[in-house]
Parts: sequence; C-alpha cells; structure tokens
Amino acid sequence: MKILYFIPLLMLALSCTSHPRSEENAGTSKFQKTADGPVFTTDTLHKGFKNPWGMTWLPDGRMLVTERAGEILIFNKDKFTGQKLEGVPTVYKQGQGGLFDIQLHPKYKENGWIYIAYAKPGPEGGSTVIMRFKLKGNVLTEQQEIFRTTPLTKSGAHFGGRIIFDKKGYLYFSSGERGTKPNSQDLGNDLGKIHRIYDDGRIPQDNPFVGKTGARPSIWSYGHRNPQGLVYDSKNDIIWAHEHGAKGGDELNLIEKGANYGWPLTTYGVNYDGSVISEFKEKEGITKPVHYWVPSIAPCGMVLVTSDRYKGWKGNLLIGALAKTHVARIQLKGKEFAGEEKLLENVGRVRCVAQSPDGYIYVLTEGSGLMLKLEPIR
Repeated sequence: MKILYFIPLLMLALSCTSHPRSEENAGTSKFQKTADGPVFTTDTLHKGFKNPWGMTWLPDGRMLVTERAGEILIFNKDKFTGQKLEGVPTVYKQGQGGLFDIQLHPKYKENGWIYIAYAKPGPEGGSTVIMRFKLKGNVLTEQQEIFRTTPLTKSGAHFGGRIIFDKKGYLYFSSGERGTKPNSQDLGNDLGKIHRIYDDGRIPQDNPFVGKTGARPSIWSYGHRNPQGLVYDSKNDIIWAHEHGAKGGDELNLIEKGANYGWPLTTYGVNYDGSVISEFKEKEGITKPVHYWVPSIAPCGMVLVTSDRYKGWKGNLLIGALAKTHVARIQLKGKEFAGEEKLLENVGRVRCVAQSPDGYIYVLTEGSGLMLKLEPIR
C-alpha cells in the first residue's frame, strides 16, 4: 500500500494527525502536508517481521535482513524469497540479546566478507560478538569470530550492536554497558564503548588507549550507555552515533578519538523511577551531545542520506524512534544540529533505516512488522 507524504525543508518539526499502528494501517493514512518540500510514497514491501534489526545489499541485488531471534532473511527485487541463510550461529536470547547488525566489507567484491554483530551465549552469560563469514549459495562459510566483548554478563540489556567501516577500512562497532553504569567509565572492560579494529580483528596501534596500563586497546571512545546507531560520513571523515538515555537523555554524538561521552557522570535523563542519576548535564572533560531528546524517542538505527533522490535531504541523518514510533530527520549545519522533523509518525517501532545502493531509503519496524520503501515523486 502507498501513501503520499509532503516533506518540508523547514528547520522545525511539524505535527501531523496520528493513525493506527496495525500491520494493515501502519504508514498508510493521511497526507503529511507542509509549506514546502518533496513528496514521497511509502511502499509496503513486506509484513510480518518480528524484531528486524539490520539490512544490507549484495552486489547481485539481493537484500539480507537480520531478525533478532537469529535469522537472516533473503529478499530479491524488494520481495521476500521465502529463503533464509543457513549456518547462522546460535544467539544469546536473554532480554534484548540476539542477532543485530549486518554489513558488507567495503571491498566485498574482492574478498567476499560479510560482518554481523550478535549476542553470543557463554557459561557466564552473553556478550556482543563481531563475526565475519562468506557465502556459498545460501550457507555461511569460513566463519571467523574476530572480537568478543568482555566481561560476559547474564544481563539481557544494552548490547549495542552496530557496525560501520571508514574509508581507510577500519571497522567500528558499538557495545552497550549491559545495564551496569560503572562499565561505561571503566577502560578495563569492553562495555559501554565504541571500538575500532582492523577488518580481521587486529588492534590498530594508533588507537587512543594502546599501551595504557589496564585499558582495553580496541576502545575508540567511552562513556556510552547503549549506542544503537552508528554512521560514517565519508565526505567529512566523521562518525555519528546515537544512544539511548534512561528516562530522557537520548543523545546524538559526534564521535572523536579517545573522547568520554559522560554516562553516567553526565546525563539529561533520570532513572526510570524518577530518581537522579547525576546532578550534571555537562562537565569539564566530557564531550557533550550535539543534540539530545527529552522525553526519550528511544533511537535505533541511523543513516546519513547521500542520495540525490530526496530533495533537501542530502547530508541529513534519518534516525529510527522505537518509543515514539517515527523516523527523525535531523538537519545538520556542518557538525552542528540545525533542526528536526518527524516523518512516518506512528508507523511502529522503527528499528533500522538504511539507504540502498541505488539511493532509496528503507525502513524496518517491529511491532507493526513492516519493511517500507520511500519512493520520491518528482
């Protein structure tokens, strides 16, 4: 089903009429009208997802979509083939655990490597793992675990799980603090951090904490709570990440080498029972967010729009909102926040937003269980 949307070039969000969130109605109600901007339709490509998490495209046009329960679904020409990849590793299903992001190596056509992040079970609980593999038909082969976060914990919370590559081929991935606040400030463990490694798991010797006694050498930045959005801007050679706050205090951060992002020493949020986490919103030595949300939108998934298909969107960030069930369009002025607009309000819990190789935006939702394709109308 398709619906027309009018998207603004204004800097502030404009409200629109809410609508039901059932599988039949999600994303299909009234026009979203603004004073100016392009028009697009949402094409519902698939229904029935449970907890979709990540997606990527193979050079032959097939699309791979991860389900948190531990499945990788195969789509072709925007249609589900009914097939799934075989040989996916067993995942740790406690709480928020499971299979997370999936990304191709930047030189996939040369080496055939595909990367996934997932929660792996162990005798002491679970941990976030980065694994790479190749495909032989629909079967995972040559599986290599290249990084496993420690310590393991039986917590079912805050695994992180996003993967990106920069233009030099370094791999970055996010790891949540697993619900234990002090982990984020402890350089002696892998939790509550963004890590930087080579594509085979080796540690770059110019990482900021290499050689520091007691520090994990893979750490690129720390003081994170649960980063579930990570993108690389190749034009400007910068990394954007967002992370969940507690009750309020979700953050959009510009990730810098060795920087401390504050959790739980600084926050714009409070505990879920309303009690104070920290009296500080900002503090010397802490990198403050470029933007934050109070109340929380529960951000998950993010894409930097590089396509010319959507007038006025190039250079914008599109961020999924789980709690507020929309896509947030973040307008930037260089490295600064310039404005925000809500798209696809009440569409469902948006888990992933991605851009296809031919420049179209795709959205995955849980709850409503949809794959949507945004198709611009000239």
